[in-house]
Amino acid sequence: MDWLQSLFTNLTSSAHIVFIYAIVIVFGFKLGKIKVGGISLGSTFVLFVGILVGHIYNVLHLQTPEGFACPASALNFIQDFGLILFVYCIGLQVGPGFFSSFKKGGIRLNLLAASLVLLNVGVMFALYYLFFDTSNPSNLPMMVGVLCGAVTNTPGLGAANETLAEVMANNSDLSAAMTDHQIASAYACAYPLGVLGMIGATIVIRYILRISLKKEEEYIKQQMDANPHARPFHMTIVATNRALSGKTLFNVSRFLGRTFVCTRIERNGEVVQANNDSLFTLGDKMRIVCAEDDAEAITAFLGDRIEMDWDEDHSPIISKRVVVTRPEIEGKTFGQMHFNSVYGVNITRFTRSGMDLFANRDLQLQIGDRLMVVGTEAKVKRVADLVGNSVKRLNTPNIAPIFIGILLGVILGSLPISISGIPTPVKLGIAGGPLIVAIIIGRYGYKFHLVSYTTTSVNLFVRELGLILFLASVGIKAGANFWSTIIAGDGLKYVWTGVIITIVPILIIGVIARLRYKLNYFTFMGLIAGSNTDPPLLGFSNDLANNDAPAVSYSTVYPLSMFLRILTAQLIILFCCS
Repeated sequence: MDWLQSLFTNLTSSAHIVFIYAIVIVFGFKLGKIKVGGISLGSTFVLFVGILVGHIYNVLHLQTPEGFACPASALNFIQDFGLILFVYCIGLQVGPGFFSSFKKGGIRLNLLAASLVLLNVGVMFALYYLFFDTSNPSNLPMMVGVLCGAVTNTPGLGAANETLAEVMANNSDLSAAMTDHQIASAYACAYPLGVLGMIGATIVIRYILRISLKKEEEYIKQQMDANPHARPFHMTIVATNRALSGKTLFNVSRFLGRTFVCTRIERNGEVVQANNDSLFTLGDKMRIVCAEDDAEAITAFLGDRIEMDWDEDHSPIISKRVVVTRPEIEGKTFGQMHFNSVYGVNITRFTRSGMDLFANRDLQLQIGDRLMVVGTEAKVKRVADLVGNSVKRLNTPNIAPIFIGILLGVILGSLPISISGIPTPVKLGIAGGPLIVAIIIGRYGYKFHLVSYTTTSVNLFVRELGLILFLASVGIKAGANFWSTIIAGDGLKYVWTGVIITIVPILIIGVIARLRYKLNYFTFMGLIAGSNTDPPLLGFSNDLANNDAPAVSYSTVYPLSMFLRILTAQLIILFCCS
């Protein structure tokens, strides 16, 4: 049985390192799936199991010279590599919608989200100066860990952890007072009640302001009905424009600059199905579908509108997932595609990088998006042909572009930036550099023929792999001093300060959003979920609402909020702890 004992005790062997990580990850995932009140902590539970394993090894005095259950060099490499993979995949996910989220109504929502982020930081600083010893250099970094846990933002923890390690290398007082992995303990204290606090705060807002869910639902429905661009318009036109004679209907649509679909043509007394290759012929009677506010321009361009009875298609409604595979579709918004008003189908949801989102008009399509299309079989097939739906193109994952982006991100993160007032140059680090590069590639990569798409399963796998490797590494390191840091230290204080950081900003923003901007309650719930990058709250919101308003606002503010959460965690460490 010596071989089994060596797995536990030979701390420097590769087998032991893999064995410990496997135990932490397996039990972390299993426990993370347990739901209490319909809420689970998911993969974040890997951190808690890692802390437990690290603490057990500390109690048993099975430690490397650095005081950990595994060699510090291995823990640091796996932690940093996992963080790079996770943050880079997050950047690819938010990149396509990052800049478009600032358009039109998105500006107001993103300003509220940014205000919430700043309020979280402001409340954290207020609690730090009121209740903590500011002369202790370790207290502010620990409060950053509390902040990340209170807003359930694991990428922010990774960025803060990595930045703190760099700062400690140039700050002897800070390095003597704490270790970089200790902030994970504060994060662990604040995280569970952070999830519950967000849900509770939105419920409190509902009762304080006496919001009626029924009235909120009616308002959403009225807003949707009042949008003429989204309403389909059916008409019959006799082709009279000689300049278009002999042109395909696809080219006619391009000349006009308006999207329409010709579903049927009556030619010489015979009715035929139309498609993009059908020729525009003088005297044809065409059944046209378009957006209501485009009807007048289309009529003036094509010919004369007449009244005519057509045998309507009463085919049964089906739902089908189609995949965007045509490069020319990438970058176009859902609004530009006119799926409902022109093609007669509804896109109820779309999946990107394993995340289900609402098809907001301003969101841009990208290769690999999986659209849930609802309509008649013929119309669904037309949309499938339009977007490509050639799954074979996507079977081979684009691994090279991922590592090209990671390479550029690491280079960018390593560039020293001199800032007045800070003695040593600052860096974006292995969290900030890859994140910025990934956002840029996710949004503009297609223009340079750099396809950032990978299959959904590959994207999810890489992202989750990076996350669990990072959490397991941080947990194992934090567990070595967990008892002294939390139980014998300020553990309970981290818990209740975390609750305040979670709840107070939501209540303030909720009152402002409702009384000042008359924001719909369901939109507000999605705003809070997106600005805290918190899927459990989004799930709760979707269950409560009978509409897509929470998902719309969530997808609108999520990209900027994720970026700000990561950036603020780094800036606090850089400017306040250097």
